[in-house]
Amino acid sequence: MMQDFLTLYKLIILYILSRVDFPLTKTQISDFMLEKEFTNSFLTIQQAMNQLIEDGFVTACPIRNRTQLSITPEGRETLKFFQNQINYGLREDIDAFLKENEFRLRDETSIWSDYTRVSSGEYEARLVAKDKGITLVDITLSVPLEETAAAICDNWHIKNQEIYQYLIGQLF
Repeated sequence: MMQDFLTLYKLIILYILSRVDFPLTKTQISDFMLEKEFTNSFLTIQQAMNQLIEDGFVTACPIRNRTQLSITPEGRETLKFFQNQINYGLREDIDAFLKENEFRLRDETSIWSDYTRVSSGEYEARLVAKDKGITLVDITLSVPLEETAAAICDNWHIKNQEIYQYLIGQLF
């Protein structure tokens, strides 16, 4: 019985990812499934996601403290065969949620930052803003301290629009 639920959760995840043209984070998917009470087990959702990644139906791109997921062509093909196992009402709920929250979900995954230590001992903070898959800005800043790099990354999520507008205003 548990395997049947796990299979359904995997199909739901594939369906969700197939309905958007941008990656979603593991957290976004988990929050949605828990909020809609598709399940009450966070661990089961994580297990389903991990199996989809292992099976090559979903790709995972870890960025700092979150992982973005995208459906693969194999995942789309699998969904075509088994989509009818997700009841129509459930698909309607998913579609309505995605339509209602598209801008918020897209914004959460289109702005990202990360930092790494480089061979010189300094840290590089990489800041990216995308829109519909197109990179608007991609900035790498070198700083001496890890705390500074982390603060830059945190502030990027808060101030990215303001910084982007400033750059455009100064450069044009």
